[in-house]
Amino acid sequence: MNDSSSTPPAPENPGKPRFMSVNRKIYPRSTKGTFNTWRWIFWWGIQAVFYGLCWVPWNGRQAFLFDLVERKFYVFDLIFWPQDVIYLALLLIISAYGLFLFTAIGGRLFCGYACPQTLFTLLFLRIEEMIEGSHNARQKLDQQPMSLRKFRLKASKHAIYLLISLWTGFTFVGYFTPIRTLVQEVMTFSLGPWEIFWIFFYGLAVYGNAGILREQMCLFMCPYARFQSVMFDPDTLVVTYDQERGEPRGSRKKGEDYKAAGKGDCIDCSICVQVCPTGIDIRNGLQYECIGCSACIDACDQVMDKMGYPRGLIRYSTEHALERHWGGKEIALHLIRPRTLIYGIILALLVGATAWGIATRQPLRVDVIRDRGVMSRETDDGMVENLYRLQIMNVSEVPRSYRIAVTGLEGADFIGDHLVEIPPAATQLVPAAVRVPAEAGKQGKNLIYFDVTAVDDAQISVHEKASFLMP
Repeated sequence: MNDSSSTPPAPENPGKPRFMSVNRKIYPRSTKGTFNTWRWIFWWGIQAVFYGLCWVPWNGRQAFLFDLVERKFYVFDLIFWPQDVIYLALLLIISAYGLFLFTAIGGRLFCGYACPQTLFTLLFLRIEEMIEGSHNARQKLDQQPMSLRKFRLKASKHAIYLLISLWTGFTFVGYFTPIRTLVQEVMTFSLGPWEIFWIFFYGLAVYGNAGILREQMCLFMCPYARFQSVMFDPDTLVVTYDQERGEPRGSRKKGEDYKAAGKGDCIDCSICVQVCPTGIDIRNGLQYECIGCSACIDACDQVMDKMGYPRGLIRYSTEHALERHWGGKEIALHLIRPRTLIYGIILALLVGATAWGIATRQPLRVDVIRDRGVMSRETDDGMVENLYRLQIMNVSEVPRSYRIAVTGLEGADFIGDHLVEIPPAATQLVPAAVRVPAEAGKQGKNLIYFDVTAVDDAQISVHEKASFLMP
C-alpha cells in the first residue's frame, strides 16, 4: 500500500478528467483512512453473506434456496410459492424506495460502499497491487514490451481473477441448486448443462466487469449515474471540494505563509485525482462519474495532516452548507426535508405492510378449480352436481391433516375425501363433487365456500369461495 501523504509531481493537466478516452486505463493509487476502512468493512460483511449464506443448514435443507424446479423458495422458516409473487414485487419496490431515500440523503452511498461492481473492483485492484506493485509500477509494467516477468505477473493476476470469478458463479448457482448437491456434481463431473452455463456466465461476467472493464462500467454502462441527479438537491450530502477554502491552489513548502502569497489550502498535489477509481478531479465540482467512494477525502486528509492544515478540504457536505457555511448541526437538520420525509414514510409503510403480510400469512393455501368440461349435471336422485379440483398447499415444513367442508347453499353435500393428509411443503390436488338440491339455489351462478381446516390447529383455516352453476 502506498502512503498517499507523499507528494508526487502533478500531472500535465491535473484538472482534466482521465476517463476521456474509453480505451485509456486508469491506475488508481491506493490510500488509507476512515472511509477506506468502512469500504472494506462493507466488503467483508456483504461477501460473508453472499458466500456464506448458501452453506447455512436449516431444518434439514439449505437456509436460502430458490428451487426453480419445485417452484419453492426457502428463506429460513419461510416457504414462498409462485402465488406469493406479491412479496417479490414488494421487495423490488422497497429496494427502489430505499435507494431513493439513501440517495436523497447521502448521494451515491450504494455505489461507493455496496454495489457489487465497486466491491469486486476493489478486491481485484488489491490483488493487482499485491502482484504488480503500486500504481506507478503497474503503469510502467503495461508500457513495457512482453517479457517472461510481465507474462508471469499478468498470468498470475488473471488466474486469481478467474478463480474468484468462477467461485462466485458457483456460489450464485448454489442458491438455485443445493450447494452440497452442486459440490457432489462437480466432484463427479455430472453438472447439468444449465448449471454449467450459469456458473461460467456469471463467473465471466464478474471477471469481465471487475477485472477488465472496471470504471468503464460506471462511466458508460451503469444507468444509475444518468438519473441520480433527479434524486439530488442542494441539501444532499455528497463528496465536495471546498473551493472557497482551497482556491487559488498552488504548490508550496511546508510551513510557508501561503496566505500571504494569496494561495488557498489546496497544494495542487493531484492525489485526489490519482486515488479516484473513475479518474475524475473532484475539484471541478460534482460530476455524475463520481461514485461517492470517498477515496479522495482520505487522501486529501492525509495531505492536510502532513502540511499541518485542518482536515476537510474535501469532505461530505451539501451545496447549501458550502454556500452558507453551515456546520454539522445545520446539515443534519436539513437532511429531514419534504423529499426525504415522503420517501421515508412510503418506505416505512411498505416495510410494515410486507412484514405484517408475512407474519400473518397462513401456512395453508387453497385454490378451487372448477371442472369446465362439465358445467353441471342432474343426478338420479334430483340433485345438481358440480365438479371441482382443490389444490391444497401445505406451506409449512410439518405434515398436516386437513378437514374439508362446503357451505353457502342449503343442503350442500361434499362428495369426496373429507380428510386429506399432505406432506410438508407439498401440494395435493383433491377431486371433489358438490351436490345441492335443485331448489336450494337460483338459476345460473351461486356462491359456495370450501372450508379447509387443519385438524391439529383450528386457527389454520381457509374459507375459499367458488361458483356453483344451477341449470
